[in-house]
Amino acid sequence: MLEERNPDDAWAPTPFNDVARELPTPRTVRTPKGAKPAATRRKSAATADRPTRREAEAAVRTLLRWAGDDPGREGLRDTPARVARAFEEFFAGYAIDPAALLARTFEEVEGYDEMIVLRDVRVESYCEHHMVPIIGRAHVAYLPRRRVVGISKLARLVDAYAKRLQIQEKLTVQIADTLQDVLQPKGVAVVIEATHQCMTTRGVHKPGVAMITSRMLGAFRDDANTRREFFALVGGNGSHTSSGD
Repeated sequence: MLEERNPDDAWAPTPFNDVARELPTPRTVRTPKGAKPAATRRKSAATADRPTRREAEAAVRTLLRWAGDDPGREGLRDTPARVARAFEEFFAGYAIDPAALLARTFEEVEGYDEMIVLRDVRVESYCEHHMVPIIGRAHVAYLPRRRVVGISKLARLVDAYAKRLQIQEKLTVQIADTLQDVLQPKGVAVVIEATHQCMTTRGVHKPGVAMITSRMLGAFRDDANTRREFFALVGGNGSHTSSGD
């Protein structure tokens, strides 16, 4: 897991902010006077262990040598630096608070209470098992209760979770649950269809195979007519399995 550079140009794993919302509320523990809370100590330790950019580039050189090539040859001389910069882009989601993207909402909607659907949102992610691309599209919908959010924020929400090391099932749940938690709509639906290079370019080598996952909450899960309308709008028949509460 990677995050944005710090002042000394370092990047590194920092799962604490991003997964905190998924963890159960911890039991209150009395901290001795003058001692730092355990969570603070863990976070400080992780920050202290973050590699510098120089160390990251050295790790890339090691991988190049392990692959059987010479990182000192002309074509690979600048590759470690390029990889480090690419990782900053590929995994930019770690530096984003997904809930904050939805903080600004609008209530002046003239009573609009029908389905809002953003279809065919490009998904670019990376498999957390092999670090190879997951490429596809997402359909995101919600039934507003009182508030709506700018449609660009829905696309940014997809990116905030996609630009991390992921599995598609978790990505689908994270997008849907964040939208539900922050906007409190009548319902949320998320469907992702993607191809995984971990099975198209390696392993079983099955190109042309797509994986479809869905998450239905509220009205989309409880009301078959609402669900059918959503799948009709995004071009599916709604026959695949969906997850929900």
